[in-house]
Amino acid sequence: MTTEMPSKRTTGRAALSDPAYQAFLVLRTVFTVAPIAFGLDKFTNLLTEWPGYLAPWINDLVPGSGQDAMYAVGVIEIVAGVAVAVIPRYGALLVAAWLAGIILNLLTLSGFYDVALRDFGLLIAAVALSRLAVQYAPARHSS
Repeated sequence: MTTEMPSKRTTGRAALSDPAYQAFLVLRTVFTVAPIAFGLDKFTNLLTEWPGYLAPWINDLVPGSGQDAMYAVGVIEIVAGVAVAVIPRYGALLVAAWLAGIILNLLTLSGFYDVALRDFGLLIAAVALSRLAVQYAPARHSS
């Protein structure tokens, strides 16, 4: 026996005036755009030289160069951003898991603890998005 809670999913001004729905929209937008933008930047290194953020032990595990690893990272980040746009409940968990991996990498790379702490805050925000998506972007079931 399952119980379904009615969705607060509404349209128009009523939805936009709900602070929780506003938070959902902001988080969904940020966690769609940012991973895609940062993922694309892994191919251009315009913002920074991304291979410098790769811990040596991870670089030793992956085939190819550090830049080759960043290409793979870029693809994963783009996929994560698209997943948030399409299925925010699960896409946000994908982003949270990815951020956990980034944090592990940064904690083993001396000098990036501040970035790891920032990414921990982003991880918590991604989990919050996933929880808000339960209410505001319920899974679609064919019945």
